[in-house]
Formats: sequence, C-alpha cells, structure tokens
Amino acid sequence: MNRGRGSTGRRARQRFDGWIAGLGTTSGTRIVVGHWPRSPFGPFSDVMIERADGERLLLAPTWRVADFVRGTYLFDTVRVVPVEVTATGGSCTVRAGPLELGFTVGRPGPLGLVLAAVPAPLARSAAWTVVTDPVARLLLRGVRTRGSAVPGRREWYGAGGLWPVTGVSAAFAGDDLGALAPVDPPVRFGFGSVPRRPALTRVTTTVAPFR
Repeated sequence: MNRGRGSTGRRARQRFDGWIAGLGTTSGTRIVVGHWPRSPFGPFSDVMIERADGERLLLAPTWRVADFVRGTYLFDTVRVVPVEVTATGGSCTVRAGPLELGFTVGRPGPLGLVLAAVPAPLARSAAWTVVTDPVARLLLRGVRTRGSAVPGRREWYGAGGLWPVTGVSAAFAGDDLGALAPVDPPVRFGFGSVPRRPALTRVTTTVAPFR
C-alpha cells in the first residue's frame, strides 16, 4: 500500500544522523532499530525485523517514513505503528506496535574507539567508504558501508562509534523471543547486514539517487 510520497523523496541527497542497533535472539529473530534525531523527516525511529521463517517486516511511525524506507530497503510486510525509543545511560527500551524490546550496551572495544577517532566530516563522506567498505567486509561478516538495495538509489554509512549489546529482553505480540544471540544468518533488508555480534553503531546514513 502506497501512502503519500512527499517532495522529500525526490531530493538529491538525504542524510540521517543517529544510531543503529542490530541484535539477534535465540528464537531466530533478528532485529535492527534505527534511531534518527536528525533526518529529512524530523526525529523518528523505525524497526526492521527478520523473523525465523524469513519474513522481513518494517515497523515505521508514519506512511511518509515507511514509503521512503521501503523505497530504499526490501520488505515482505510494512506496518505503520507508534515507535517509541527511550535511552538512559547504557540501556534502551523500544516499543513498536507488537514489539517490546529492551537492551543494554557495554563499553566500546578497540574498533569502537578507532571509529570514534575519525573526524565526522571524513567519516560521513562517500569517498571514505572506498576505504571502509573492504575493511568492514573483512572484519565484520556481512557488513557493507556502501552499495544499493534497490535500483535508482545509492547509500553509504559513516560510523562514528561502536558499542557491544550485552543483554536483551524482547517479545513480539506477547511471545518471548529468547536470549541474546548473534545476528545469524545476516539480515536481508539491504545490500549489507549489521555486525554478526550484536552492537549499537553511531552512524550517519546518506541516501542519494544514481546519476
């Protein structure tokens, strides 16, 4: 169902600044939470879920956001529901329609410290991803920092920090999703997955049309 694509969807380049948390559970569910305090749509959060049976589900707060996200990534099901993210210290809670999620993060490791040291203007540039993409493929299975999931758009990620996810509590439609587990197999929403080891990544995502 297509609702109300606005002029934002036609801009030449759109930048989203915030963080992505990717984690798996022992039920086989993999969850990716995007929290974007700064975006062309204003502040918002969204959730991408891949169920154990392979269904790819998007939970978005508005149809405007949903249309843009599913125009950039691939889903089997799209639902528009209230999405609330609350972060306090090293813990975060997410409520998104049928999903209730809580997770904790620990201290950054060596890779997280290296990413935090890269100047932000360099980290978010498309040219820098020429360096980071092969490194990400080598060190973080399934992770890409540049590419495309759908025809007509290109995308790149500039990471500014990485923190391990250390614990999770999650339920979907009242069913417990189990304990924390690797993101395995990799999620199939876009051209690359999140790290196999559950993590929260400080990131600037840029989406632009192919010319």
